[in-house]
Amino acid sequence: MRKKAIAQNIKIIAKDWQLYSLLILPVLYYIIFKYGPMVGNVIAFRKYVQGGPWLGTEWVGLKYFKMFINDAQFWRAFRNTIIISVSTLIFTFPIPIIFALLLNEIKNVAFKKSVQTISYLPHFLSMVVVANMIYDFLSPSTGFLNRIIQFFTGHTIQFMQISGYFVPIYVISAIWQETGWGAILYLAALTNINTELYEAAEIDGAGKFKQAIHVTIPGIMPTIAILFILNLGNLLNVGFEKILLLYNPVIYDTSDVISTYLYRMAFNSNSFSYATAIGLFESIIGLLLVVGANKLTKKITETSLW
Repeated sequence: MRKKAIAQNIKIIAKDWQLYSLLILPVLYYIIFKYGPMVGNVIAFRKYVQGGPWLGTEWVGLKYFKMFINDAQFWRAFRNTIIISVSTLIFTFPIPIIFALLLNEIKNVAFKKSVQTISYLPHFLSMVVVANMIYDFLSPSTGFLNRIIQFFTGHTIQFMQISGYFVPIYVISAIWQETGWGAILYLAALTNINTELYEAAEIDGAGKFKQAIHVTIPGIMPTIAILFILNLGNLLNVGFEKILLLYNPVIYDTSDVISTYLYRMAFNSNSFSYATAIGLFESIIGLLLVVGANKLTKKITETSLW
């Protein structure tokens, strides 16, 4: 039976080989840039010296894991990662859903498409451009926000030099960047909801709000569940590029996250084995979060990745 199934699969592939050939580049990409570098994780357990063997010189076991477990700066970065990630998830996850529901109610097609296009354009801006826009907007001398503050109070605020402002700035900029882009998937899911359900709900006396609660949201719940799993799995993968461009030593106490701390350890301190151990730990936590979120959503919504 197994040989028969294999032969049947080969026939299917041979028949549609042109379509399957489109997978070559994506598969090569993942092999070269995703799975290939995983071999390098071995230096988390070996001492690595620049100029020496690329897989390390000697086996040191869990030495580097013990180092970061006892490293106060690592746990500060870990705490900041959780705070920034959870804050971002709380706001950036539900807002695209709400935005998609509101867009779906717009009847003027031209206006709807215009709003949608304008809202998802920030997603395509370079992170360098976004960081510079944030600095310009919050500049104490020329920033638009500080001009308003100065007009009413007579003084300005050094937003990028005060630790307490970093998380709100990061979250607000993430909302601006990702709301429109995140709404696209929900808008696509909304088109698959049977319109007869809305008609039946309207006949039963349900208004727009009740229709959204009892028809729309249950209709897109599988999409919400899948995206929640993916977002939770990336909980520790805070936007490295944006934070690297925005933070500075003055506000490390709230802005330094695992990825930026790892970067400094690897490229500023040349502690590649130590940085690899931190990265491996981060990946394991991410895997556990994905598995846990998958089981949770499967139990609650009967929808999961596997």
